[in-house]
Amino acid sequence: MTVREMQAQEVAMKAIRKESLFILDVRNPSDYEDWKIEGEGIQHLNIPYFDLIDGVEEILDRIPKDQVLVVCAKEGSSVMVAEMLAEHGRHVAYLKGGMKAWSEHLVPLKIGSLADGGTLYQFVRIGKGCLSYMAVSNGEAALFDATRMTEVYLEFAKSLNANIKHVFDTHLHADHISGGRMIAKQTGAVYWLPPKDAGEVAFKYEPLKNGGEVAIGGSTIRIEALHSPGHTIGSTSFVIDDQYLLTGDILFIDSIGRPDLAGLAEDWVGDLRETLYVRYTHLSEDLTVLPAHFMVMDELNEDGTVAKKLGELYRENHGLNIADEAEFRTLVTQNLPLQPNSYQEIRQTNMGKMNPDTEQQREMEIGPNRCAVR
Repeated sequence: MTVREMQAQEVAMKAIRKESLFILDVRNPSDYEDWKIEGEGIQHLNIPYFDLIDGVEEILDRIPKDQVLVVCAKEGSSVMVAEMLAEHGRHVAYLKGGMKAWSEHLVPLKIGSLADGGTLYQFVRIGKGCLSYMAVSNGEAALFDATRMTEVYLEFAKSLNANIKHVFDTHLHADHISGGRMIAKQTGAVYWLPPKDAGEVAFKYEPLKNGGEVAIGGSTIRIEALHSPGHTIGSTSFVIDDQYLLTGDILFIDSIGRPDLAGLAEDWVGDLRETLYVRYTHLSEDLTVLPAHFMVMDELNEDGTVAKKLGELYRENHGLNIADEAEFRTLVTQNLPLQPNSYQEIRQTNMGKMNPDTEQQREMEIGPNRCAVR
């Protein structure tokens, strides 16, 4: 049997389509438990590589004949294990680039139409749970919460014959490194950032102000900023074309944002409640909510997008249905997951105070996102 390489794109589509896939993950158990490839049709077996150096004979009865994918951190170990399995008649592949490639892969998907023939796209960073967006109209584009994989956005805009004119970050991110400044520098676009999150940044930016509007495509598409603090003090949402609500890390499909990544949970929990229980309630329930993250694969729709009407979330999302303020405060401040890996260093990088190289950035981002209250 020959071993083939499987690209992250193929794995991503299997996960989105809920197709069957058996994964032999040969990383250390602690790394596997912290973060793995997930999907409804995916089965896992975690056996560390060092337990397989002398051969795979002892685990053959646990490995199916077909659809086996071997995964490791960077690729090398998975290639060797895959070759051993192939020698025993298994149809096997290894993940090209390992979990680092999985962490960095983006899947662009169409969300819907905008006025005058415009289109809104969602970029699903499926291995990290990050979501970014591009609104395109009449040859102009606006980008929201871009990841550091800048080439994906630049090439996608080029494929649409669109020039990126505006780049927005909904807040100062703590779980991943923003590509916003880099893209703005490469394209000449305006880089927008909430000023209340930018008090310590070491670069120039355009301040996002509540009620401010930006237009693309010859003033066809309106992008309105809505100050929505709680995850950070400057968190800003966007209403696009009176159809879509980009919520950043304030509101997710099945959860709400955490207020503690600057060490100010007790101070910001009131802002979080004000945003969710007052500011957002003044908006149309027909707006489609588009968050900056998802937590689990169940939040993906059948087509792989992450989106839901605001009215539905007010009926179904537990974080939006806690009448007692003290109970809400307890939930938000005492039910928090572990903080994101290297989140302080990531914040410093997004402030422009650190300049890690590409490999250091990859290491800083390894692991799941942890932006939501449990």
